[in-house]
Amino acid sequence: MHTLLSRVNNASAFMSSCMMTLLAAIAISSFFLGSQPTGEVGISPVKVFAAKGRRHYSGKQDAAFVNFNVTADLAPLFHWNTKQLFVSLEAEYTNMHGVQNTVVIWDKIIRRKQDAQLHIEGGKNKYAFREVSTSFKDVSPASYALKYNLMPYVGVLQYGEIARTSDDVPFPEAQAKVAS
Repeated sequence: MHTLLSRVNNASAFMSSCMMTLLAAIAISSFFLGSQPTGEVGISPVKVFAAKGRRHYSGKQDAAFVNFNVTADLAPLFHWNTKQLFVSLEAEYTNMHGVQNTVVIWDKIIRRKQDAQLHIEGGKNKYAFREVSTSFKDVSPASYALKYNLMPYVGVLQYGEIARTSDDVPFPEAQAKVAS
């Protein structure tokens, strides 16, 4: 009647269908498991320096330095389908040409629920915060947001915002020149 090869083919097709159904159920259930994390972001006054760059495209480019305080409880985001969290502090502002910019100034990867409590005082930007148009002069004040990206074992990535500064932080005039 049926050969051994056709029986193996039917069994493997049935098992793969069951596996795909199980994975789809896991991915759909992940949307209902997590709850909203809580947190606060505080920004000290920003310092801006007129830096001399050695880049071929620009002779001068302002650099901003940000000190921040972050407190967040990310434990509600961890459940059985959470692989890791990517947390970032972003500055959002509009430059003098009217272009909306979002710059990541600090980030962290959290892999365990035990490490999901963030308490950072006096943190400094991890990445260079430079204005592409070379100057922070006439740039609108920036708002700062603590955001997350939940990476599940199965399913789609989930994005969200944990906290945002209540007031926008202005950029002061550039200070002394600093070599980069």
